[in-house]
Amino acid sequence: MRTESTGSPPFLAGKRVLVTGGGGSIGSELCRQAAAQHPDSLAILEISENGAWDIQQELWRQYGSTLPFRVEIGSIRDRARLAQLMRDLRPDLVLHAAAHKHLPLLENNPQEAVKNNVFGTLNVLEAAGEAGCGRFVLISSDKAVHPTNVMGATKRLCEMIVQAMAKTSKTRFVAVRFGNVIASAGSVIPLFRQQIAAGGPVTITDRRMTRYFLSIPDAASLVLEAARIAEGGEIFVLDMGKPVSILALAEHMIREAGLTPWTEVPIVFTGLRPGEKLSEELFTSEEELSATRIGGILRTQPTSTSPAALSEALALLSRSLDASPDKVREALMAAVPEYRPAQ
Repeated sequence: MRTESTGSPPFLAGKRVLVTGGGGSIGSELCRQAAAQHPDSLAILEISENGAWDIQQELWRQYGSTLPFRVEIGSIRDRARLAQLMRDLRPDLVLHAAAHKHLPLLENNPQEAVKNNVFGTLNVLEAAGEAGCGRFVLISSDKAVHPTNVMGATKRLCEMIVQAMAKTSKTRFVAVRFGNVIASAGSVIPLFRQQIAAGGPVTITDRRMTRYFLSIPDAASLVLEAARIAEGGEIFVLDMGKPVSILALAEHMIREAGLTPWTEVPIVFTGLRPGEKLSEELFTSEEELSATRIGGILRTQPTSTSPAALSEALALLSRSLDASPDKVREALMAAVPEYRPAQ
């Protein structure tokens, strides 16, 4: 990925950085790239102690005592914990990667998706703003564009909250939207590798399925570049080129393993999962894209919701959490007009 070369010190040099979800695929790479820029301090918030342990050990091995960093076990759902942590850390930059992301699981558990992705994110946003954080970057998804599933709807709602808060806060709140990340936990490439190693079948939902892809390092680099050029309220989108055929990807991976697709390793089509699209979009036709000074990164500012309407929608969504999953979906549709559950 192309970035701007200025000859100046790294953007994060001397800054206090907090990464939520820092033990995950994207979060841990954000920690690696942030650490390489010599921040004043690096804090990692993670609910999974295994992920937290792994990145802690890796940073210790690479940097020892030369990198001031700390690992905190905690949930973004815990408002009091977040407020205390933000007051203690006083971060210059928050990189918010913590989220539930597995589409089929969240379709069946919409309450948990909303509690974590929406209200957990709201907790982090509010705590960061109250602590005087300089910049905040939300990790969003292409599934937030014309969402047809719960995961995408929660991400779009988070984008809307970011935009609303950016209007009234001194903190520069922005979001970064990108597609599938190669080799991230639960993604299709590790799954295909496992299926090929087992002799198949390789399972694909539909032969017409396409997806955008980028590498974990490129995804993390996009997030850090977005943080650097953030003014507040923007959604940054990476120009990811053309979408990739999932069937062609599977056939390529089978051949790369020295095997023949369809004969030595069968391919089976299983049908679209609930809420799944055949193809994803990075922006809507209504969103006006503009170039940034970073090659390959675009900026858009979608139409935002009024703070009063957003507050009312969030209150309705909060009340729905004690009701049925269908009520949660109805409240999500009321909050995110573009959300239409796939039939």
